[in-house]
Amino acid sequence: MDPSNPVVKLCSQGMQAEAEGREAEARALFEEAWATAGDDYEACVAAHYLARHQPTPERTLRWNRECLRRADRVGDDRVKGFYASLHLNMARTHDDLGDAEAAREHFGLAAAHLDELPQGQYADWTRGAVAAGLRATGALAPRAAEPFLTELFDAFCARGDLMALGLVLPPYLGDLGTEEDRVRLLTALHMVHAARRLPDAEQAVLGRAIGACAA
Repeated sequence: MDPSNPVVKLCSQGMQAEAEGREAEARALFEEAWATAGDDYEACVAAHYLARHQPTPERTLRWNRECLRRADRVGDDRVKGFYASLHLNMARTHDDLGDAEAAREHFGLAAAHLDELPQGQYADWTRGAVAAGLRATGALAPRAAEPFLTELFDAFCARGDLMALGLVLPPYLGDLGTEEDRVRLLTALHMVHAARRLPDAEQAVLGRAIGACAA
C-alpha cells in the first residue's frame, strides 16, 4: 500500500494507537479514514480496519462484507493480495456467529488465495490461521500422526529444544492437507530424525510419526 495515501496514513496511525492500547482513538482514526475514502480501494482499506473495532460479531460481519465488496469492485492487482486475509476475516466472524458452514466456505476461499501473498512472516501467519480454521471446522481430516506430533511438541517444549521445534512446527502449522504439505512435514521430520540429537524415547516417537505421515 502507498504510505503517502491519506487513508493509508490514517489507518497506520490507527494501528499505532491500537498497539498502544488507545482503542477509542484508533476507532476514531479508522472512522476518519472511512469518511476520507474517495474510491473503492481506499474504502476497502478503511473498512478492513473498521471491522476490527465493532461491538458485536454482527457489526464486524457487516464491515468485513463491505470490505470484500469494495475489493471486488476494485478488481485489479492492488487488492490481489488482500483476498486471503479478507476471507479469513469473514470465516472467523461466521465462526463467532456459530455458522460453521459459512466459516468453512470462507476458510476454503482464503486457502485458495494464499499463493497471492508475498512470501514472509505475514504469509506464514495467514497460512497457519487458515489451516487451523479448516481443521477446526472439519474441512480437513485429522492427521494420522497427530498424537505422535503432539507428544513430540510437548517434549521439545519441556526440554527447550528450539532447534527441533523450529524445524517441525512451521510445516505442521501450515499444513493444508495437500500432498505438498505432507511432503514438507515429512521432510522436516526426517531431518530431525537423521540428526539423532533427541533422547531415545523421543526418537522412537519421531519414528512412529514418520511412519504415520508416510502411510
